[in-house]
Amino acid sequence: MDKIYYKMIDELQKMDVDCDYIQGWAGGYLGNPKREEQRLTDAYNAGYEDGQSKNTNNAGSWKREG
Repeated sequence: MDKIYYKMIDELQKMDVDCDYIQGWAGGYLGNPKREEQRLTDAYNAGYEDGQSKNTNNAGSWKREG
């Protein structure tokens, strides 16, 4: 793993971003296949796309509530 991966995951956790977004981001960053269709969420898909692009531009939209 590279340092950027760990830095970004840490940043997302500190931002209190939705867990599905973080899991999607990690999967997209690493080039893993997406989850099976019945487990996909909007947060996961957004995270996956951002991970593929290696950015967190949309993470602020996926902060957990409460």
